[in-house]
Amino acid sequence: MKNLSILHSLALHTCKGLGIATIDALQMKCDLPSLFKLSSKELKQLGLNEVLAEQLCNIDWGYLQRVEAHCQAQDIAIISYFDTRYPTLLREIASAPLILFCKGNTALLTEPQIAVVGSRSATATGLEIASDFAYRLNSAGLTVTSGLARGIDGAAHKGALAHNGATIAVLGTGVDIIYPKRHNLLYQQVYERGLLISEFLPGCGPQANHFPRRNRIISGLSLGVVLVEAEIKSGSLITARYALEQNREVFAVPGSIKNPLAQGCHYLLKQGAKLTECVEDIIEDVSFLSQNGLYSIESVIKNDSPQEDCPILQNLGFEVTSIDTLTQRTQWPVDRVTARLLDLELEDKVERVLDGYIKLARG
Repeated sequence: MKNLSILHSLALHTCKGLGIATIDALQMKCDLPSLFKLSSKELKQLGLNEVLAEQLCNIDWGYLQRVEAHCQAQDIAIISYFDTRYPTLLREIASAPLILFCKGNTALLTEPQIAVVGSRSATATGLEIASDFAYRLNSAGLTVTSGLARGIDGAAHKGALAHNGATIAVLGTGVDIIYPKRHNLLYQQVYERGLLISEFLPGCGPQANHFPRRNRIISGLSLGVVLVEAEIKSGSLITARYALEQNREVFAVPGSIKNPLAQGCHYLLKQGAKLTECVEDIIEDVSFLSQNGLYSIESVIKNDSPQEDCPILQNLGFEVTSIDTLTQRTQWPVDRVTARLLDLELEDKVERVLDGYIKLARG
């Protein structure tokens, strides 16, 4: 979509509930830039609900121009889903971000990547493993991707920086926000030698629901995800679940049965993740061709079934329904239920409330 300007991409990006699937369907019917010239009635005739139609009719163009100017001033590249620089693997996932805000070496987006994630409260041993793995993965020509969080994430970035700096940090804030503050120096080093990216508008501060969302990007960019020390209930396991749904490899580093931070990795090993003791265990599984810097990977298998056929939506009403109830109704394992609920929440089809989830009304 070469005629879709940065400003038009930003406008679509700011429309809550407008995902890539809807945008792809719309461009089969009309040129996307023409959407902003249509009335609410005409937009609804294209299949949009009233909420989306009203948003498209009331774009704050002045605000978006200020965002674009701010990005130019702060050396923030804006890469849309239709840009040739957009990562191929990420384009193939469900709920791919429409826009990536980038600071640093955007050429890394086209390089083969491995994600290294884990606990924020990692042990000294876990930090050493993450750093060493990242260093050796870089040595093998793989870019290391993580989330700039405390613990394993930070150690992975530092290990990659110690080699050649090929590391990507996916943020749960705006790309111009340093979080956590203790990573101020690390943030600057990744900016100077690697790449910082975010789907959130510049200036957006940390919000609890943003960090699970960014995890789908960490796994979506990567050929595989390595977990080093992870609790059973953790963001790292969310990343692993996304990796499995995106048909990526999942690698788990085992630990002591007495270490609670090893429980998540051991759980994944029971589910079929590859037991990983060294970097060679990873490289042999990602079809990496070191002699020319290219890699091969089977096409990602998408879930093409319509959302209306999703058992979660079929068993979720406008009253509060707990995860336990949904597990009983769908006969799905609880981890699959929670993963699907997160996807539906990203698509603004369900909302998490105090005691469970509710379905959101459609216009």
